[in-house]
Amino acid sequence: MQLYNTLTHKKEAFIPLTEGKVNMYVCGITAYDLCHIGHARSAVVFDVLVRYLRSTGLEVLFARNFTDVDDKIIKRANEEGLSSKEVAEKYIQTFYEDMDSLNVLRADIEPKCTEHIDDMIAMCENLIAKGKAYSTESGDVYFRVREFKDYGKLSGRDVNDMRSGARIAPGDEKEDPLDFALWKGAKPGEPSWESPWGPGRPGWHIECSAMSHRHMPLPLDIHGGGLDLIFPHHENEIAQSEAATEKEMARYWVHNGFVQIDSEKMSKSLGNFKTIRDILESYLPEVLRFFLLTKHYRSPIDFSFIAMDEAEKSIKRIYETKLAVLNELNKSKWSKSALPEDITNEYKEQSAAFDAAMADDMNTAGATGHIFSLVRLMNRVIEDKAMRKSEGAKALFESFIADFIKWSEVLGLFALAPETFLQDLKLKRATRKNISIDAIEKLMTQRLEARKNKDFEAADTIREKLTELGVDVRDTPSGPVWDVI
Repeated sequence: MQLYNTLTHKKEAFIPLTEGKVNMYVCGITAYDLCHIGHARSAVVFDVLVRYLRSTGLEVLFARNFTDVDDKIIKRANEEGLSSKEVAEKYIQTFYEDMDSLNVLRADIEPKCTEHIDDMIAMCENLIAKGKAYSTESGDVYFRVREFKDYGKLSGRDVNDMRSGARIAPGDEKEDPLDFALWKGAKPGEPSWESPWGPGRPGWHIECSAMSHRHMPLPLDIHGGGLDLIFPHHENEIAQSEAATEKEMARYWVHNGFVQIDSEKMSKSLGNFKTIRDILESYLPEVLRFFLLTKHYRSPIDFSFIAMDEAEKSIKRIYETKLAVLNELNKSKWSKSALPEDITNEYKEQSAAFDAAMADDMNTAGATGHIFSLVRLMNRVIEDKAMRKSEGAKALFESFIADFIKWSEVLGLFALAPETFLQDLKLKRATRKNISIDAIEKLMTQRLEARKNKDFEAADTIREKLTELGVDVRDTPSGPVWDVI
């Protein structure tokens, strides 16, 4: 596999430090609010990376943390009249609910900040002893950025060009504006823990360094997160971890791109902030997951309802083709003939191209494109009466269904029975367009009765009413079926 490494700014062959095993750590959420679509993208991207690595036979140990004490959590606790712990537990639970709906696998290790305070204090003591950090009279501990000669190697920033508050304000206890907090002295009304510097709580950056070091040997094979974490969070992680342990923190740094809303940066102040739950009111979770995988993980992705509608149409076509292939395989008689060689060769090429796309820096956009090529090929065979009845077609259909299992395992998509997905999709689209299911079913029953009574004028009138509602009716050998236009 080729994997883009933010540290080296290029794609590299991914070779685990220990043969056959991968240690992977991804920064998780700060548990103070409902998860938004940016959280969904990061979670889905790294879920697919774990799935893909495992599909190649690698043993992956995957850790994703929860920040459960933080300024934002404390602020939300004060607003809701709860403790910080209660707020964190509440939003960790909503995280699980959202991610379960998106078919995101649970991490093998899910450390919480408050469960690793001793590890963070020990790392602070280590850094102070080495002269890489210092404590202040107010109980804060800061990391000396200029004492780490490689600071900026991940983000490509020059420490001499950086600014952090420009100047040290009078009374500020920092030695240098660039220094960052490892430990914060307690403030009234905030949660705190005893430390050698008095009561306080950890700074944000030290959490992942201490927790990853606790659960996995360094260097990590992969450390990941959103593009926004490169600086300062991951840069600071590298500095404190490597200064403390004198080991490389991670060999491959992997970052997913931003999510935009209608071509604008997502922001609460702009009123375009979309939680996962906002989106799932109108769309099935699998449609959202599919949409998030239609762009390369390092590229920005532009969320819009138009784009979601297109993703919905696409995944619907894939499931419809799966259903059509399964229906063909239910036939008992096949003619003893082969398919044209160009058909079987095209199938082999596109199936192999899916694997090649995934091996090329997890190119899910390319991989889903090859799935569509196979969908088109299957429909060509089904539409040709001579080809679809052949034993060659049967073998091709069986390969297609076998590939569905592989795609499901790797992408976390297409695992539902097609009848189930298509029914759920129909109902969700009806709800989104405010079309009453009861009204549809009532009109469908009336139309069926009219047709039985050979009152075709009445049946056509009812069909027109359904069309006006936004419902398409199709008469099939097994009876009439409806769908939302």
